[in-house]
Amino acid sequence: MLLKDPSYPTIPIEHPKMLDIWSWICELPDSAGSCSSSVLELARSMPDRDGLTQSIQLRANWTACEPSSEEAAITFSLYLLGFESQKLQQGPIWVSDPYPLSSDKPFLPLLLQLLREIISRSPTTQESTCPRSRLGDLRPEPVAWIMDSHAPESLSGFFNSIFLLRLFWLCSFDAPCEAGTFYYHCLLAPNLETLACNRTPVLRKFLATIGVDAELCFTRAFSYMLAKWLILREVGGVGLKTLASLPADDRGLVVSYATEAHGLWILKGYVPIQAMKVTQSSNQLKSFPITEAKDSVLKYVLAHQQLEAVIQVEYSVKFFESYIQVNARVDNIRLHVVNLGFKKGDSNEGEFADERHFPSRARLWVGPEVGATYVGGFSLGQSTNNSGKEIETQKIVKGSFGKTKVPKVKTTARTSSRTRIRNWRWDQDAEGNAAVFDGVLCDSGTGREVATCRPGGADGGSGFHKRYAGAQRPFTKTGGVIFAGDECGRSVVWRLSREMEGSVMKWRIGGQIWLTYWPNNNDVIRSSPFETRAVELCDEVDLPLIPGKVVKI
Repeated sequence: MLLKDPSYPTIPIEHPKMLDIWSWICELPDSAGSCSSSVLELARSMPDRDGLTQSIQLRANWTACEPSSEEAAITFSLYLLGFESQKLQQGPIWVSDPYPLSSDKPFLPLLLQLLREIISRSPTTQESTCPRSRLGDLRPEPVAWIMDSHAPESLSGFFNSIFLLRLFWLCSFDAPCEAGTFYYHCLLAPNLETLACNRTPVLRKFLATIGVDAELCFTRAFSYMLAKWLILREVGGVGLKTLASLPADDRGLVVSYATEAHGLWILKGYVPIQAMKVTQSSNQLKSFPITEAKDSVLKYVLAHQQLEAVIQVEYSVKFFESYIQVNARVDNIRLHVVNLGFKKGDSNEGEFADERHFPSRARLWVGPEVGATYVGGFSLGQSTNNSGKEIETQKIVKGSFGKTKVPKVKTTARTSSRTRIRNWRWDQDAEGNAAVFDGVLCDSGTGREVATCRPGGADGGSGFHKRYAGAQRPFTKTGGVIFAGDECGRSVVWRLSREMEGSVMKWRIGGQIWLTYWPNNNDVIRSSPFETRAVELCDEVDLPLIPGKVVKI
């Protein structure tokens, strides 16, 4: 879906309250009784000059499972009313499968259907290894576990987010453009707080249990919707006043969570580029609208990108006679920037298809909870690297002896120095009892830190033109970067009191990621637009101090 016209009409909203679809569904009777349907109005506009209104309705209809059966089934359908398009007057834009009400989880199939339809519409990259025919696969067990382990009031925000996301794809792709405008203004804007994923623990647990393939598809579908919204908000066409309660850097729109499994602490984050905080930017990339057509297309392409971060820290626990030792080392850091497109060329990227942000700094911290008094000692595993220069000196002396009017003594001195500049420099540091791993991308030509500098030199981008090609490229061909544990230094060590033995401690893990954009293809982009954005991810993980064999020293 493209931005065809930035001057969207203002639609007065009659019901700007938050959605609570799940509560309405749970309160539906087991049988139709005296009526055959029930209606929930999701949104309605104020009457126009002719007294006409537009609305979106969700209807529940009771039917028999089979013509000869007395068992009741329920079907849900969505209607768009009051729109001029003849297509919307012919019937519902979406109808669910019929669900028998005799089941102990009658609405589990509804949630599964919504999730499968969302995942099957996920933007995918050309390099994806997941076949498109398998994108809609989702095992029911994780979803059933989510429903069993949470109270209905906890599930409400999760279900409302899922329904709102499914409705986005219906109104934006399966309905005329007037329905998409109505959705953005009357549904998405008033209910944007529902999408504040870090405030919805159920969604984070759901992502941690559905498997990484379904997780990637779901988060890309989710970020695609947010990317569209953030562009429209910047254009200034819809619902600006409803965002007053959100933080300036849109941290509420970041999907991130941490888990502990098999001796690893894993922190994951999925962030639309437009939701990251701008730390520096050129005039060409500051905001929409942009006067130059090419700059506008470039910014539109860059806005349809997502950061996908995976940070893995390996830990171990050893028990000594007088203390407990906790070791941690970085196992893997994977940072990818993916285009939220369906296939190359579908998003009108054209000549800008290879333009994208790249990771320029990664700062990871891990350690006990703030204020912990049970840590008796803390040691880092890497000293500061004070590397020296290699200096080569050469002296040449020439001369001749004898009687001559012209002296023939000549000396030559030549001095050269040799330095090696790495693309990435990793340091270890400490903040209280937290270990900090800090990786910074440096320009191999100038030695400057990319995240804090502007493109320099006559060519505008220094050594980062054609950065996804060639043997010396600092990134993968798909635009990401991967660090193995040996690049980040050796393990760090905490010493804990033996009184903590047998308990499960809360350990904090977090990170900041910086992404920078410099032009990749100067044959297309003559100017030198640039920007750097940053996002913070943070969560808690478990540290089980289970008694084991005591090591004697």
